[in-house]
Amino acid sequence: MTSTLDICQAYVVERYSPQRKAMWDAFLSAAKNATFLFRRDYMDYHSDRFADHSLMIFHENRLVALLPANLSGDQQVVSHEGLTYGGLVVSRDATLCEVLASFEAVLRSLHESGIPRLLYKRCPQFYNTLPDDEVAYALFILEARLCRRDCALVVNLADRLPLSKRRKREINKAVRAGVKFVRDESFAPFWERVLIPRLASRYGVKPVHSLEEINLLASRFPDQIKQYSAYCNGEIVAGATIYETPEVAHSQYIALSESGQEVGALDALFAWLMDECYHAKRFFSFGICNENQGRRLNHGLLDWKEGFGGRSCAHDFYEVDTRNYLKLEAVLARRDHNALEASPAPGRVPTPA
Repeated sequence: MTSTLDICQAYVVERYSPQRKAMWDAFLSAAKNATFLFRRDYMDYHSDRFADHSLMIFHENRLVALLPANLSGDQQVVSHEGLTYGGLVVSRDATLCEVLASFEAVLRSLHESGIPRLLYKRCPQFYNTLPDDEVAYALFILEARLCRRDCALVVNLADRLPLSKRRKREINKAVRAGVKFVRDESFAPFWERVLIPRLASRYGVKPVHSLEEINLLASRFPDQIKQYSAYCNGEIVAGATIYETPEVAHSQYIALSESGQEVGALDALFAWLMDECYHAKRFFSFGICNENQGRRLNHGLLDWKEGFGGRSCAHDFYEVDTRNYLKLEAVLARRDHNALEASPAPGRVPTPA
């Protein structure tokens, strides 16, 4: 009988290296819970800001899982500090026990490397092509601490709720003003005339991506990163930068000018995006409506996004003590025990119940 120790030690964890870029990216294409944000051409654009600590998990010399991750300044590994979400990436046919064994191997490897904690940012469920709550069960067994929960507002495009009266009024205002919508080939008009001035005047911040960075990423992922803009009398007045995945159209950046606000340009732009551009997707994501690590709601954003029929999907962050990998070993040990009990004795035929 194979022991739990044998099963766990059969899973080998290795650090990612650039020589394995093709292997990493090829695995993502067959995974059930990955997006293009995990591709190395996306992750590595800001490699100068984050100490990469991505892991590759092998079973019998076969790649079975990935963990996009970086080592933070406080000696914890984060999956992933430079991305909206992270988490253990597994294949479409991965079973519960295989995922548990992969996650156990990751935590054991981190613990043996002297890393006490893993900050685990789950990939929101609506991005997945198949259910992937195997790690949710692992986090329960590990007694992981939920340290942050954001509310992502998502529209189910196959079962849409009606627009609120206020959203309809703003859209009608844009129609009367003659607002036009286009997919812009250049990100510069939106970044320079709308996004940067709006963020600076309202919040005193800059976009996470500079214009140079978003141009670089869009050049690497032209089918996934797109810019849509609203124009009134030839002037750009609103825009949305969309990240596309197989299941989801996600609004990565949203902004409008003061003149755009006067004519309802942003509401009309998003109605157009859902009606004309992305009606074939499963979900349209407006992003989160939280501040202060999830502990405060921005009620203005919430009202606006819910007015399009957006409803909340949890985006969770967990702190995991790596030493607790032993708790997963205990669960896997029970599997061995059950398998032994279920095995018929030599020479005997199991009696039907």
